[in-house]
Amino acid sequence: MTSFDPDESEPLLKRTGREGANMEAEKKPASRPMSRQQLVVVGCILMCELCERLTYYSVTANVVLFCTNTLKLESTTAATVSLVFSGTVFIIPVIGGYIADTLAGKYNTILGSGLIYVLGLFLLPTSAFDYTDFFGTDDDGVPFDLSTSMRRVYYFMGLVFVAIGTGGIKANVGPFGAQQVEDLGPEAVQSFFNWFYWFINAGSFIAFLGVAYIQQNVSFSLGYLIPFISMIVALVIFVAVKSKYKQTPPGGSIIVDSLGVCCDAGCRKFDNARKSNGGKYPDDFVTGVIAVLRVIPVFLLIILYWAIYSQMQSTFFLQGERMDAKLGSVIMPIAVLNVFNTIIILILIPIMDKVVYPFLAKYNRSPTHLQRIGLGFVLSALSVLVAGILEIYRKKDIEENGVIEQKLSGDTFNASSISIFAQVPQFALVGASEVFASVSGLEFAYSQAPSFMQGLVMGLFLMTSGIGNYVSEAILEIVKEATGADPPDAWFPEEMNDGKTENLFFMLAALMAVNTLVFVVVAYFYKYKAPEETQYLEVEKVIDPDKPPPYEQTKGGFHENPGYSEHPESTRL
Repeated sequence: MTSFDPDESEPLLKRTGREGANMEAEKKPASRPMSRQQLVVVGCILMCELCERLTYYSVTANVVLFCTNTLKLESTTAATVSLVFSGTVFIIPVIGGYIADTLAGKYNTILGSGLIYVLGLFLLPTSAFDYTDFFGTDDDGVPFDLSTSMRRVYYFMGLVFVAIGTGGIKANVGPFGAQQVEDLGPEAVQSFFNWFYWFINAGSFIAFLGVAYIQQNVSFSLGYLIPFISMIVALVIFVAVKSKYKQTPPGGSIIVDSLGVCCDAGCRKFDNARKSNGGKYPDDFVTGVIAVLRVIPVFLLIILYWAIYSQMQSTFFLQGERMDAKLGSVIMPIAVLNVFNTIIILILIPIMDKVVYPFLAKYNRSPTHLQRIGLGFVLSALSVLVAGILEIYRKKDIEENGVIEQKLSGDTFNASSISIFAQVPQFALVGASEVFASVSGLEFAYSQAPSFMQGLVMGLFLMTSGIGNYVSEAILEIVKEATGADPPDAWFPEEMNDGKTENLFFMLAALMAVNTLVFVVVAYFYKYKAPEETQYLEVEKVIDPDKPPPYEQTKGGFHENPGYSEHPESTRL
């Protein structure tokens, strides 16, 4: 492990007194309000993100249903497709962050990724469209239509392009937006990320409530045409204020130089890599590499959180298909339950941002980033615990009252008479966990990264979500191997009504509880990167000696994080 100065040895989750926070506040200039131009620029970025998220969640809302109904795949295979796609979507941001930081810049990477995105979105309705309505049949009565295998080809190709496009956008649009307001102080950055996440969930709300209904009850071709149009609108909004964006020029290979620092340091004595000690890398660049290495243990422990989160698109969805989806005479889309995840986020974020955090700050009791993430872990564990309890009652209802036949987009399911809205608590708990784990995770990733590594570090954070989906799929495969595929002992059989899926949910809750305990230990010893005076670094000389403008970066140090004091300008990000 790295060696640190003696004055860095004190744990940082221990709070400093109000006096210390106030002294720090006096050193900083007061936060300034946004100018009209900044409001327009940030507004465009947020609206672009809303449209892009509406697009993405419209694609993911009914992946399982489309795969079983139109592509004729088994439900367990459909769940695998959903998890692998979601996992890939969050792996790609590492590449997107690297391209933005070293080659193209954030703006160009976002725009190029958006164009690839549109190509994939064009293929999705192509895979769903019923061509017989337009072309009829040939002389022998054979319909002019795509075969199931060709539909699969178009659909999976579309998902690949969508994954590349949204992955390239994900790593950069958040840091790009924060870059527009970072001169206003840490409070502005924190507020931006809160509202950034609010707009994400506003887009998902529209997707799960409106587009998912159209896909399930009208047609998938129309349901996939909407996100295609939405993404075009997102790109138009994003490009509209191009001349007003603040942009940081890309440098050389951050990854290569970071690995060079590790090699010179032998992954232990980083002082050996510093130019001041005879090494070949600027001191602040080495400090930046140390800051990135510090966050890796935290990121690793966030992976299981995303494995729990991914249950909404897999096991929660399969459970919902086997519950009564009627609201009066209307059959609700199964994906509508995600709306309750979104609603709790849309409600909680403004409350936390404008009421709870300022109130806690008055009494110097503001939670740090890692404390908030830990709370999110606890809530996510409770969500799968609740899902397991519901599964027990759902199957008991089937035993006592029999099944009801429920048709969803042409497929028939044997469902319990318990309303699908009994799933609201587990979705709401996941939503509440996002407010703490995901929003704080975004802030944490942004704040702990040097500016010249922000795209890469944000990509690493988003990658934890992708790996989480793969971990979730691995857990399901291990469970299937361990418990078999045949009822009644199988924990994850083809037909959930005949298995013991409640045991799967309880196991996930237990794993998350253990993960949270380990996280508490790691968080206790974590040292935060301190934002200090801005200065120009010599990092450019290492990355690209011929590039004249140097990176502008805060000089990194490590100190205690008092959270948010009553002075907004002393906020620690």
